[in-house]
Amino acid sequence: MRIKVEPRADPTWKLTLAVTVFSALIALPIIAVIFWGFQVNPIEAYSVIFEGAFGDWYGFSETLTKAIPLMLCAIGLSVAFQTGFYNIGAEGQLLMGAIFSTYVALQWGELPSIIIIPLMLVAGFIGGGLWGLIPTYLRVRFETNEVITTLMMNYIASKTLEFLVYGPWKGADEWGFPYTSKFNVNTWIPTWGFTRIHTPTLVFAVLSGIALFFVLTRTKIGFETRIVGKNPEAARYLGISYQRIFMIVMLISGGLAGIAGFGEVAGIQHRLRPGISPGYGFTAIIVAWLGRLHPISTMLVAVLFGGLLVGGEMLQIRLGLPAATIQLFNGVFLLTILSGEYLLRNKIIIEREARQ
Repeated sequence: MRIKVEPRADPTWKLTLAVTVFSALIALPIIAVIFWGFQVNPIEAYSVIFEGAFGDWYGFSETLTKAIPLMLCAIGLSVAFQTGFYNIGAEGQLLMGAIFSTYVALQWGELPSIIIIPLMLVAGFIGGGLWGLIPTYLRVRFETNEVITTLMMNYIASKTLEFLVYGPWKGADEWGFPYTSKFNVNTWIPTWGFTRIHTPTLVFAVLSGIALFFVLTRTKIGFETRIVGKNPEAARYLGISYQRIFMIVMLISGGLAGIAGFGEVAGIQHRLRPGISPGYGFTAIIVAWLGRLHPISTMLVAVLFGGLLVGGEMLQIRLGLPAATIQLFNGVFLLTILSGEYLLRNKIIIEREARQ
């Protein structure tokens, strides 16, 4: 008996949808085994997650709050992944966006809200975009592996943030804690009622997803982006510069992650501190793949994973499970989704050798 792997022709949308749904569903019994390992009834655990995330208005508002940075990061990642540039650095790009926005808030926080908030948003985009362009330049100039460079730059961004809040930006009125001083109220993003949903950032995320969908499907640059990702040889034959496409796409991808960082410091924390992101940039990788790298479906998946993050907090409170449980969730989902993607793109053929 011999096993061969052959590329599969372009799968139909029905097969793609079926594989994606099955990949997500198969993760549930695997996670159930983890719950049994903690001596927790899986049905009760799933019930706690659902009730915590969607059972009442407060839970749902927190789900939307956590979905906003996931949307922004995942939309940008979906575009980058479509070009074949595997950006694993959304977490660092988010942090750099937060740092750049914080600088603007600390320097010019007295300006009117109508001026300072857009300035902070632009600064966040620039910070995340520039941080994304560094590994992009290394890829197009020296052919370095972007998976490694973008991943490593997450840690550089994290340590840069720590240096700032433990050092020059440490607030004099923060009782020794590694926080910057609280931002002037002029820099605060408006929220929806008494929730923590920073509405302008949510609207921006939704509009970004819709805009990028039309750009990818209706414009020349979108066509070039898809060609570079699907068939690099054809792109070269058509005279499409993959270097230019990579730079444009990573500016957008990093910039959107940077705006997510802006939303966290201006909409929720109102200061810069360590741990402003519980790993949104990493979780967004799973969101992008589960959304099939489609900007619209990615937004819907972001809401589901926002609920998973909120539900994970409820698991800690009500069932006493460790905080790392949610990371186990994410890891299992990523493994099943990538396995499904591999089987979707390839056929496994078992050949039986003829008997002599």
